[in-house]
Amino acid sequence: MRVSVIQMNQGSNKAANLDQARCLIEAAVAADRPGLVTLPETWTNLGGGRDSRMTAAEVLPPEGSGEPGGPAYELLRGLARAHGIHVHGGSMIEAGGDKLFNTTVVFDPAGTEIARYRKIHLFDITGPDGTGYRESALYGAGDRLVTFEAGGITFGCSICYDIRFAEEYLALRRLGAEAIFVPSNFTLQTGKDHWEVLLRARAIESQCWILAAASWGQYEERGAARSVYGHSLVADPWGHVVAKVSDGTGWATARIDPAVTARVRRDMPVLQHRDARRVDFDRDARPAAP
Repeated sequence: MRVSVIQMNQGSNKAANLDQARCLIEAAVAADRPGLVTLPETWTNLGGGRDSRMTAAEVLPPEGSGEPGGPAYELLRGLARAHGIHVHGGSMIEAGGDKLFNTTVVFDPAGTEIARYRKIHLFDITGPDGTGYRESALYGAGDRLVTFEAGGITFGCSICYDIRFAEEYLALRRLGAEAIFVPSNFTLQTGKDHWEVLLRARAIESQCWILAAASWGQYEERGAARSVYGHSLVADPWGHVVAKVSDGTGWATARIDPAVTARVRRDMPVLQHRDARRVDFDRDARPAAP
């Protein structure tokens, strides 16, 4: 299966973001004929503050209901149907009661929603430049892993900050994942040092393809300019970067080859070695009882 990772420069204007996503997906489909496309994290809104995020949020229809959703949800569904492709919607802002959620939805070529994932690990950190990020102030955390099948390949879902938690990727591998999505808004400060290193490490550890569509460029947050790193990429199960977007908006396309996955896992059977010699590292790392 050919997969295109889409790189956007979205802002706080939701209508403009939807139009940008449509244009980029249609251009990628016309040029590269992928069977699946994937968008960045919160492609419907980046910046503008709390009110902007609340305005961009959509109430998602019940899973499996087939009921209509909001403008972003229906755009993804319509693009899947129009082009006969799977569409992994990066993540969008989901209205969920007291909290918002950072949520992925996936559609098959018939426009049927086949997967939904809420980001588990929330970005509560202080960046190298002293800028604070407190995702949990506005968003709730997801509580379950999600996989789905497309084109005979099992895909796993994750979002951005999840990449720093290797155990999530090993758990997805145990659930059968052969490729894992990482839609992201990586900050420029952390991205330039950590982005590619982390993605390649998760690919090597899990022996999965890593599909990372990212946001690039500047956006405004409560009157201050912030920057995100971009460099969307696809890494194979050996950790090689096989397709990559540089600066600017655009896309990169790679073919997910199950034969490569099978060969890497056969020749270096790390999951079997883990299972054969399993040690409870969490237990052994805990201080002894007094």
